[in-house]
Amino acid sequence: MIDHAQIQQQALSYACPEDAFKDRVILVTGAGDGIGRGIALALASHGATVILLGRTQEKLEAVYDQIKAGGYPEPALAPVNLEVARPQDYEELATLFEREFGRLDGILHNASMLGELTPLEQYGYETWESVMQVNANAPFYLTRAMMPLLQKSEDASVVFTSSSVGRKGRAFWGAYSASKFATEGLMQILADEQENVSSIRSNSINPGATRTNMRALAYPAEDANTLKTPADIAPAYLFLLGPASKGVTGQAVNAQ
Repeated sequence: MIDHAQIQQQALSYACPEDAFKDRVILVTGAGDGIGRGIALALASHGATVILLGRTQEKLEAVYDQIKAGGYPEPALAPVNLEVARPQDYEELATLFEREFGRLDGILHNASMLGELTPLEQYGYETWESVMQVNANAPFYLTRAMMPLLQKSEDASVVFTSSSVGRKGRAFWGAYSASKFATEGLMQILADEQENVSSIRSNSINPGATRTNMRALAYPAEDANTLKTPADIAPAYLFLLGPASKGVTGQAVNAQ
């Protein structure tokens, strides 16, 4: 029986060994900015070959350059707009990754769309569909397409990005909140299906209040300097994505 409180404490206090991700291939969505960028850099600094997936080529290239400048393993770029990508696009990606890497040792589903902060009765239909596409459908499409590659890993970790409003609904958070509830459900289903069947484990992480552009959009009056940076919350991500959490699955963890 997994002790959730113990797992939570381990995640918060984790000190990642320098070469913990050596020879591991990790896919990170939303890698061009914010938390995705921060975690991609952290993974690379600990030896991972990181596949940088994001919407904006220029941002991905900037992260690529930073990783290369640090002398870390060469990353790969995967420019994909999750808002419009269809299942066949993810299948094509899987074929490309299989040819290039042969397997995947982890996926961080980090990319998210905030949408509108407004009552449901006023919520825009198109915005709702876009948020659900990026936050709920895309993680499913991507995970499904990558399952054969994850199954080739001896220790595969899939981490879904959740939110406090994905664990308890809050007024005005609309599609973002609903999509994060879907994220938690997807994580739990995958964990339950794969436990004792494969090496794939599945967990979710709530980053909490972090200094990102999305946070600034949601809380424009907040002093960003009072918030933790993506680098500050990296230990919990490295714990869940790496070998230290082998055997841990179905857990909803907080990064701070």
